[in-house]
Amino acid sequence: MSAGIIILIVVLVLLAMIIGWVISVQRNLVGLDEICKNAMSQIGVQQNSRWDALGALADMVKQYDDHEYNTLKDIIAQRTNIGTNSTAAEAEADENLITKAMSRFLAVAEAYPDLKANTNYQNLMDSIKQYEENVRLARMSYNDTVTKYNRTIRMFPTSLIAGLLRFVERDYLETPDEKQAMPDLKR
Repeated sequence: MSAGIIILIVVLVLLAMIIGWVISVQRNLVGLDEICKNAMSQIGVQQNSRWDALGALADMVKQYDDHEYNTLKDIIAQRTNIGTNSTAAEAEADENLITKAMSRFLAVAEAYPDLKANTNYQNLMDSIKQYEENVRLARMSYNDTVTKYNRTIRMFPTSLIAGLLRFVERDYLETPDEKQAMPDLKR
């Protein structure tokens, strides 16, 4: 065998190894990206459950105060569907709307003790509390997934392939100080 053929074989083997590595990195990045999308989708599922419960609460409030009912329905109508392609900012905005709606519900319940004493109201509030916990856990899962994804796309030499294939860092979901603790829904 001539030296030229040996060099050609070595170059082809190295090229095949590099192509194999690039394919492996791309597949890993796609997998991590899909896990991030799934984690965001899970947040959306839990937030939708809370929105549904808030809608049922609004229907209960209608029996007591039409103005508050309309105000709550207006807030609920502003909700966005959080899904796989949603951003952290969109999820935060939807969470802020839920917080605004909950504040209104709690104020209405204080104004109408009969509503607050209603068994259905109490059951819905218990459900909302469980959905809040589920959202909290889904948010933690999302941030953990984003950490792994961001770390992977920033580490050399994977960062080279991530940049070429346009994988960009994802934002984390932030939790404001006032939301660190579970709200007291039993007021």
